[in-house]
Amino acid sequence: MRKLGWSLIPLLVCALSTAAQQRNFPTSTRALNGEQANSLAEPVTFHRQINLVELQQEADDLARTAQTIPIDMANVRKGNLPKDVIQKLKQIEKLSKHLRSQIMP
Repeated sequence: MRKLGWSLIPLLVCALSTAAQQRNFPTSTRALNGEQANSLAEPVTFHRQINLVELQQEADDLARTAQTIPIDMANVRKGNLPKDVIQKLKQIEKLSKHLRSQIMP
């Protein structure tokens, strides 16, 4: 029984090294000391062009569509569901997400 335990050690070491490679654990002493982590901490800047005219048009469209929602909600309270209210809400969501993604750095 004792011999069997010692013979399993190489198998265990091999399994652990394979698991470490699959999970991308750091294996070099430089990576373990954090030298590699410093190179990853450098800020990355993306330079993308924002079409301000297009964004303004989308913002205006968003505002126009949003202004119609209170009237639609009043109709919903009366028991009438306007056929395009769901589409308007989806359009508002889509435009706001797009505007937000263009404005945020």
